[in-house]
Amino acid sequence: MGLLEDKARARTFYRYLSKIYDRINPFIWNERMRDEALSWMDLEAGDRVLDVGCGTGFGTEGILQYTDDVHGLDQSVHQMERAFEKFGKHDRVNFYRGDAERLPFADDTFDAVWSSGSIEYWPHPVAGLQEMRRVAKPGATVLVVGPDHPNSRIARRIADAIMLFYDADEADRMFRQAGYEEFEHHIQQASPGSPRAITTVATVPE
Repeated sequence: MGLLEDKARARTFYRYLSKIYDRINPFIWNERMRDEALSWMDLEAGDRVLDVGCGTGFGTEGILQYTDDVHGLDQSVHQMERAFEKFGKHDRVNFYRGDAERLPFADDTFDAVWSSGSIEYWPHPVAGLQEMRRVAKPGATVLVVGPDHPNSRIARRIADAIMLFYDADEADRMFRQAGYEEFEHHIQQASPGSPRAITTVATVPE
């Protein structure tokens, strides 16, 4: 388990990163990548969508292009404070402070669930994926963006010591273990040589 796959350490990390997050994020995960990922969800006006690990609201902002019924959850109050500055606490988005592995929502609540840049911090990612499946309606789309494993063996060792990095084979294992039967993976990249994202689009079993 990586250093930041610990909830307390991750909260401390984001206490400081939140101050510059929106300035450095586009080098790894930018609007083009976000909008491409959103196009794979087939969202419709009126859909109730949950953003798990919403952070400063970068993904949330994209979801709002499709629907006004948006809910954002994060464990870092410092990240969420940045989101409040953009959307207000209870105006355009309903925000919740909570844990991705114990979502505070009833079964079959959401028409779609999105999570970008969050799974790599979860101590038990399969549990988080199971929770996302639980709160999504049957047939709903669950989309998860995480960091793709580096190609270099040395880089992999360094990456794994920090947080969760995974490839398509590991994503297959996690999603199957979490109860998903239909899913596909896409590799996204901000620019040549930049870190790659692995984006999984899954369908909640009927």
